[in-house]
Amino acid sequence: MQYHRLGSSGLHVPELTFGTVTFGGPPYGTTSADQARELVSRCLDAGLTLFDSADIYGAGASLEILGAAVRGRRDRLLMSSKIGLPTGESAAQRGAGRSYVLSAVDATLERLQTDHLDLLYLHTFDAGTPLEETAAVLGRLVSSGRVRYLGASNFTAWQLMKALGVQDSLHTARFVSQQSYYSLLGRDFEFDLMEVGADQGIGTLVWSPLAGGWLSGTIRRGQPPAPGSRVDRMGAYGPPVDQDILLAVMDVLDAISAETGRTVPQIAINWLLRRPTVCSVVIGADDAAQLENNLGAVGWSLTADQVARLDAASTTATPYPNYLYHRDPGFRDLAPALLPRPR
Repeated sequence: MQYHRLGSSGLHVPELTFGTVTFGGPPYGTTSADQARELVSRCLDAGLTLFDSADIYGAGASLEILGAAVRGRRDRLLMSSKIGLPTGESAAQRGAGRSYVLSAVDATLERLQTDHLDLLYLHTFDAGTPLEETAAVLGRLVSSGRVRYLGASNFTAWQLMKALGVQDSLHTARFVSQQSYYSLLGRDFEFDLMEVGADQGIGTLVWSPLAGGWLSGTIRRGQPPAPGSRVDRMGAYGPPVDQDILLAVMDVLDAISAETGRTVPQIAINWLLRRPTVCSVVIGADDAAQLENNLGAVGWSLTADQVARLDAASTTATPYPNYLYHRDPGFRDLAPALLPRPR
């Protein structure tokens, strides 16, 4: 397991992170405390030491199960979590205001049975709270030692840049990471968010690298998602998938699987690990077999030709104004820092 520096911070993270949404109960999974402890043990044996959760997973049950699973091993691992999405019906149970951020972090630490988070993400942008208020309370958490590093999840590029600007103006702790959706079936991240990350020293943790289960290797032409599968359980919560691109990508994944002896999920995750700004890919597992499969995504590399074939099968039209800077020499010469997109 390789470790990568998270953006421009001093934190080093493993190239795979274990996501604990399946610890939280239906619809995402039903992992018990005993099963969770077994999965954590296997992760640590493999060198995977970062575990990610959120206070909305299973209404807090994911945090409690993770806390129990790592008991006695806290000094061997890193834990990250997300706050901000609604945890109740009240307007006071959501957002990034000072009062809620403090109470949400208190509740998270209590459920995890720890005195600090290694990485705290805002789960979403809160347009109803002044960024100055949010930046100040987050900085206070870092100064107190209860949170070591900060990140943003599911922000747009302008929201992330605005937040960074406010943090810089207040000379307070800065976001060092973004947790974003990115996969062979969802490459929107490459436009703006990836470029912000490269420009601002923001490391990326990728969530849903298998596109909500569409790249699990069980879906083929004429073979739709099975009842009870991850895709079926995710339903409307899963990422949008273009079926034509899915079939084209699966054809290439199957061909590369035959060439390498690697599984479809391993190939899809390995492709992500070579992308700019990506420091770690968040994997999940319902059981030990799935975990072993996902752990097999590291320790080897796709060839340049295989990467190019996956790029070609998964590419979509470049939106305006990005296409001007990627295709027109006059624009590109004036903005050479923009990341070139594989065609």
